[in-house]
Amino acid sequence: MESVLEYNIGKETKSGSIEVICGSMFSGKTEELIRRLKRARIAKQKVEIFKPGVDVRYSETDVVSHDATAIPSTPIESSNSLLLLVEDDVDVVGIDEAQFVDNDLAHVCVELANKGIRVIVAGLDMDFKGVPFGPMPALCAVADYVTKVHAICMKCGSPAVFSHRLVKDDRRVMLGETQEYEPLCRKCYMKVL
Repeated sequence: MESVLEYNIGKETKSGSIEVICGSMFSGKTEELIRRLKRARIAKQKVEIFKPGVDVRYSETDVVSHDATAIPSTPIESSNSLLLLVEDDVDVVGIDEAQFVDNDLAHVCVELANKGIRVIVAGLDMDFKGVPFGPMPALCAVADYVTKVHAICMKCGSPAVFSHRLVKDDRRVMLGETQEYEPLCRKCYMKVL
């Protein structure tokens, strides 16, 4: 496997970066992504926003946080779509629910950052079994900045890092809300296993 840092090295470009916002469900990842993207727009930067086509919980096209804050986005079916859809004059690219995108996402984000684009990615770092999820570990490894946000444990009120599934379903990808998932701290998560 070649290094993800080998793309476009040495070309004169403006400074790009990769920012990852990760954590459990209900931790405010999407809310933080939207906040950063809105601030970039206030700064008169050209912003493009993407999300995986599979995420249709609140909207087929908008990125929507659990508190109903929304921002228009473009659904994608693969990470390579970003290379075709991101325009040359874009300053900032936002990607929500990155755990549902294919494992080439880290390479694509590095390629965009090496072109001088600020890439902001939000996603679950672990699935409901506590296993690193999709491209998130690779994204955290190549990121310039990683922000881990925490929910509140629904059992004890401590900071939560796990997304506990409340319904019997072993599929790794299962879209859901508070009826299907609850955030738990490590201690409470270990009790329900």
